[in-house]
Amino acid sequence: MKNKRSDELERDIERALRPGSYIGHRERADFIEALEAVTARITPLIPQDGPSVRAVTLLEFFIAGCFEKAEEIDDSDDGFGQFVGDLFCNWIRARQAAGADPEETVKSLYSWMKNDDYGYCSDLGTAAVGVLDQGGLRALEQMAREIADASAEEPYDHARNIEVLKAIHVKGGDVRAYQALCDAEGDLAPADCEKLAEMSLKRRKIEDALGWVERGLELEKTRTWSRRSAWRLPDLKREILRRLGRGEDALASAWEDYCRAPSIYSYADLLKFAPRGERREWHRKALAALADASLSTRIDLLVKTKEWELLASIVESRPRKELIALSHYTIEPAAEGLTKAHPLLAAKLEVAMALRILEAKKSKYYEAALRNLERARAAMLGNGRAEEWETLATEIRTIHKRKRGFMPAFESLAVGRRMREPSFAERARERWRKGTEGEGGP
Repeated sequence: MKNKRSDELERDIERALRPGSYIGHRERADFIEALEAVTARITPLIPQDGPSVRAVTLLEFFIAGCFEKAEEIDDSDDGFGQFVGDLFCNWIRARQAAGADPEETVKSLYSWMKNDDYGYCSDLGTAAVGVLDQGGLRALEQMAREIADASAEEPYDHARNIEVLKAIHVKGGDVRAYQALCDAEGDLAPADCEKLAEMSLKRRKIEDALGWVERGLELEKTRTWSRRSAWRLPDLKREILRRLGRGEDALASAWEDYCRAPSIYSYADLLKFAPRGERREWHRKALAALADASLSTRIDLLVKTKEWELLASIVESRPRKELIALSHYTIEPAAEGLTKAHPLLAAKLEVAMALRILEAKKSKYYEAALRNLERARAAMLGNGRAEEWETLATEIRTIHKRKRGFMPAFESLAVGRRMREPSFAERARERWRKGTEGEGGP
């Protein structure tokens, strides 16, 4: 007989899944949040499950329901798929808490992986490594090894199970087993070298770790491996060099990377390895090396380091067309930083942000463009540039006169009528826009 609370939770799962209703892109985040709220009521049952297996049964119902829902949701960002993967991990925890047979758990996982038509279980084997106990890991390793050996002629199944075995060796910190597996496969990739280096570091085998990093960096140059690269290798190398007392070599490596690709990230790395008493000098060298960097990179770094005078000279020297081409992420912080000491240059950036929106015909951002122009107008009039404002206003009227969603409000702004303060909802939407906009934003 079912537990009354389980019955209630099953009904809540069904309600949250909204069977028969299609979940579009805009609804997806709220939909998944509602599913997570139901999950949060199930997971506390796991430690107390015992022989009753309430959590197991509920999670199995939930997982199956998600597969029933698969045809009724736009999951282009894989958020729903990730949620299903998390449900499977909770199901594993619940099975373990209930004392279930680990071999049966692993067999069930592989059955789902084999019969998954939606890709929700594609990484389930490696994800399971993080939650299985020792008995479960032994069962998983045996299953993965058997399938990898049997599927040598099926590249996808073979590779997927090899990755499961590697994840098991990483969890156990078994460098030799991981290396032996790579040797047997004949496919050592930079990502493998990264994992081997990290495991060696944990075992305090510093020289071994450096050797793996160097090997991975060499592989990065050849591009002969069949899988992904490893972005952490350069930073790992510098950290290892520092541990070996080779701080100068670590600094030289950071400087080389910065010169090759200046950014706020490579700058931070450079300063991290620079001796404390020499950081001001390295800061000056970093700024001097920016001459050939892109305009956006230079502005980003000068904002990050609060070099407002250097930033002002760059903004002053650049034509409006170049500034319009820059993203909102780059221009807005620069405008804010220049507002007090260089209000007219801040206004130049505000105008660039507004015109970027208008030229792209992004009507949903017209209100943001109007606020940019309102700030620009105030700065121009307050600093004796009324004629410059009138010239700009005439230009906007001429070029953008057909933008009916923009021009009436602009005409009010142009003659000094203050725009109303945005409502809470408008401020919230603007905050969301700033937080999520990418290259497609203003």
